[in-house]
Amino acid sequence: MRRSTIFSSRVPQGPIKLMHRVYKYVLPEVNRELAALRERAESIPDDELRTQALSSMDTKKFHCQGGGIYAAANLSQRHLLIPLIVALQTISDYLDNLCDRSTSLDPNDFRLLHQSMLDAVDPDAPVRNYYEHRKEEDDGGYLHHLVKTCQYNVRQLPSYARVQSYVSELVGLYGDLQVYKHIRHDLREPQLLAWWDTHRLKYPQLEWNEFAAATGSTLGMFMLFLAASEEGLTDEDASAIQRAYFPHVCGLHILLDYLIDQEEDVAGGDLNFCNYYDNQSLLTERLGTIVTRAREDVSLLPASRFHRLIIEGLLALYLSDPKVSGQTEVKDVSRRLMKNSPMTRLFFLMNSIWIRKQQA
Repeated sequence: MRRSTIFSSRVPQGPIKLMHRVYKYVLPEVNRELAALRERAESIPDDELRTQALSSMDTKKFHCQGGGIYAAANLSQRHLLIPLIVALQTISDYLDNLCDRSTSLDPNDFRLLHQSMLDAVDPDAPVRNYYEHRKEEDDGGYLHHLVKTCQYNVRQLPSYARVQSYVSELVGLYGDLQVYKHIRHDLREPQLLAWWDTHRLKYPQLEWNEFAAATGSTLGMFMLFLAASEEGLTDEDASAIQRAYFPHVCGLHILLDYLIDQEEDVAGGDLNFCNYYDNQSLLTERLGTIVTRAREDVSLLPASRFHRLIIEGLLALYLSDPKVSGQTEVKDVSRRLMKNSPMTRLFFLMNSIWIRKQQA
């Protein structure tokens, strides 16, 4: 892969420089974007849509903050990257709330809602009535605003044409997952397995639940946005980035999320992809394998240390979550994964704990 400008010495490849940029630039600007979106959400006329929009910000703010880290790799383009990442992640979190707490179980409803994400990453797509299949429709233009914000910013990215098809592919897989995991409980697994059958030959190293988990991550999309923020990106560059992030980095991201949510998902009857392993030993083994593969994949990218920091940061963020200490088996998995931890993960572990205290 050609070493392009963005993957040069200005990319932070050490934890201290990265976190300095995060604290000084990324977090304040992400928080400003979220504050502006909250003001819009508070004006949504429909009670249910307003409730879910605000709730998604209250409980999933850290998704935007974490995604914003990619803007730290190209501060000169953060005026595009941060609004874009925040807007797309906010669509994702908002729709996840709408589907999780849905007043319907209609797959057509879920599919049309997630068409908004596909439209958001297509600068030429017209907006439409994404609520057509549900009774709640009046959001005061909130979802259209998020879609148009994404479209405006991708349109400004110098090399977006090179990454657009790869971004759309990841967004399409994400939408598929959200449809299948939110339909009637008795239909979920058959639909997910049938979906996996259409992809399994491409990912023979994965189990079906690992593939499904990987499709639930937005990290590959954000990395492609970052790559598109430089001039002269090639199709080869874009393809290499997608392969480096999907499926292992993306899969690790979401499996860690499911790992710490096992207890509450069982209580709520929610689907959890970590529950499909026969035992905790197998879960630990598979997570360890995916961590190893993720590290190997990003080692092929220029500025590979930056991507390794992302991986170690993910492990630190999720394995330091307070939910871990209350789940004996999860704590054991966490301890085993941390056993081979490099010192950078300890650094991120302390930063994750500190950031949580600031938000408490």
